[in-house]
Amino acid sequence: MTALRPTLRKALSIDAPRITRIYIESWNAGFEKLMPLQNYSPELVQRWEQDLGDVSRQWWIAELGNTMVGFVGVGPSRDPHEAKLGELDTIAVVPIWWRKKIGQLLMTKAVSLLTHQGYQEAVLWTLADYERGQKFYESMGWRQDGGVRDEGKQIRYRYSLK
Repeated sequence: MTALRPTLRKALSIDAPRITRIYIESWNAGFEKLMPLQNYSPELVQRWEQDLGDVSRQWWIAELGNTMVGFVGVGPSRDPHEAKLGELDTIAVVPIWWRKKIGQLLMTKAVSLLTHQGYQEAVLWTLADYERGQKFYESMGWRQDGGVRDEGKQIRYRYSLK
């Protein structure tokens, strides 16, 4: 018997309910002691529908069989706004699939998308106290660049795409 291998596909607006659930599961498990817990709501689903429909961003889903296990989104940097700077918007994996290479697959896709979109560098923002995420980003080649916001609660990572 062979193990299922994750596949990637473009996300669609109709994926918003499941993406919302993955986002909440990942958020609550990852940030449980750092941020207020998230709850599923029609408003949050609607926000994800809008995000998935934003033509300036690309969203991709990781699936095992017919089960969605993670997603990633990239696009132009929103902070700082620079023409040759892309952004990893969100990466989330269902917690039972953490440390099973789903995040690596999604991050590799994100870097590939940003490179093909012509960006020279990319940034991502994360919580200053989010050690698990920081270790993952650093293992994938991202480096802190000294950028902070929200009174130092968020730190910025940068990745060279050249």
